Amino acid sequence: MPTRLLRSPLSALRLWLLIALTLCAFAQAALAGSAEFEQGIELIKTNKYDQVEEGVTLVASSRDPRAVGLLAALQDSDLYLRKADGRLFIATRSDAGYDLIDPLTQAAAGVAGQRDLKRIRINNRLRSQLRTAVATLNLTHPDAVVRLTAVNEMLDRLDADSLALLRDLAGEEKNAQVREGMTAAIALADLEAEEPARRIEALDQLEGNLHPAVQGGIQRLLSQEQDAEVRAAAEHVLEAIQFKRDLYGFAETLFFGLSLGSVLVLAAIGLAITFGVMGVINMAHGELIMLGAYTAYIVQQLMPGHIGLALFLAIPAAFLVSGAVGILIERGVIRFLYGRPLETLLATFGISLILQQLVRTLISPQNVPVANPDWMSGSWQINSVLSLTMNRMYIIAFCLIVFTALYLVMRKTSLGLQVRAVSQNRAMARAMGVRSARVDALTFGLGSGIAGVAGVALSQLTNVGPNLGQAYIIDSFMVVVFGGVGNLWGTLVAGMSLGVVNKILEPWAGAVLAKILVLIFIILFIQKRPRGLFPQKGRAAEG
Repeated sequence: MPTRLLRSPLSALRLWLLIALTLCAFAQAALAGSAEFEQGIELIKTNKYDQVEEGVTLVASSRDPRAVGLLAALQDSDLYLRKADGRLFIATRSDAGYDLIDPLTQAAAGVAGQRDLKRIRINNRLRSQLRTAVATLNLTHPDAVVRLTAVNEMLDRLDADSLALLRDLAGEEKNAQVREGMTAAIALADLEAEEPARRIEALDQLEGNLHPAVQGGIQRLLSQEQDAEVRAAAEHVLEAIQFKRDLYGFAETLFFGLSLGSVLVLAAIGLAITFGVMGVINMAHGELIMLGAYTAYIVQQLMPGHIGLALFLAIPAAFLVSGAVGILIERGVIRFLYGRPLETLLATFGISLILQQLVRTLISPQNVPVANPDWMSGSWQINSVLSLTMNRMYIIAFCLIVFTALYLVMRKTSLGLQVRAVSQNRAMARAMGVRSARVDALTFGLGSGIAGVAGVALSQLTNVGPNLGQAYIIDSFMVVVFGGVGNLWGTLVAGMSLGVVNKILEPWAGAVLAKILVLIFIILFIQKRPRGLFPQKGRAAEG
């Protein structure tokens, strides 16, 4: 027992001593690296080739995080010495002279005239040294993304020094994607080897690689290759690469088709409810979408600097605004016109013109900007061929969320039960005590609110203006009729299908002709199945 008590404090003491020694070693290394970096800068300031060369070596070996930016600027001939105080700056030409950036802090340092600066000169030998130093720093960077970017850039301009560096680092690389890129770069260089067996081995390693430099390298090999076996291998690899590119190209087309389909579903799903339950041809549905988009714009204006939060708050706000306007339209106009579809169409068309002019008068006749949050900007780069834009990915997800929420409302709530009862047999529903007038108002408000939510989504994809809704009203009716009037699943399937078909036809038919072909298809389809893909059930639907 005493031995254990004695050993425990001794073990703890040894552990703390080891940690302290490790921290001291790290601190000493950091100080040494900082000293090398500063000493290298002083040598670069001399602007003499031999001393600049020595300074580049010291800066590169210091592993200072600022070294890459400094050496890259020197490589691009953008590093200058300010004559007044002898400080180094990265300088870029502008209308006012040269905009200065401090390479040590990356902070803007004002503007200087050409006579106030002296460029740090480099020769071919220094340029080669800088290229190798920058590549080494990037390829040994702790972040795998930086290393992968450096490898992809080197694929387009391989030289002997870069190739030697890649051969040294490939075996030590832990990240599989970076290691694959390094192997591809080495194999691309081996395509110029003298031995045919080595060229065939390089082709085997490049099979399936989608980088444009790889395809270009194999095509160059084919243009000058005399060996039949090597040519056959190159043609096989090239065909495999092209097949893979076509496959990813189709995947990208499918993605854009689904994103377009999601937009169509969002625009049409509210119309599917009102048209299916009430039989009202609402030509103002597009303007209800437009009101939702303008609600997103107004919320963003009220919350500057909080774009993401404003977008989230705009969703319920747009639902309430468009839903309230929809209820006013139903209570003020449509309820007097039930059973007269032509008059309803003309009345709602007039309301759409009124809403457009109201927006022009109160807000602006011009398009207004609705900003994208940072998390909706950019794209997800899967490989060099396939890239998925983030805003469209979020629109697809948002469409599925809205559809699920609406489906649950229609299936799991008393309102949904009453709506389904009225849509299947209005007279029987009234006989069972359902207040059809109240259901009509709430249904129209629900469909209009969903249209407003669709407007928020569209504000992230297209321009927001008074005519926004006009671009989607015809498409919405096409989706509703094709899917089956009043059927939510039919709207989802029809919207997604039409979106994908549009995007598949566009490359060879053009955007306008693709829409015409889709319209012709729907007309022919309705001739065979007048009730759409998923016909509504019930006595009223059958009659």
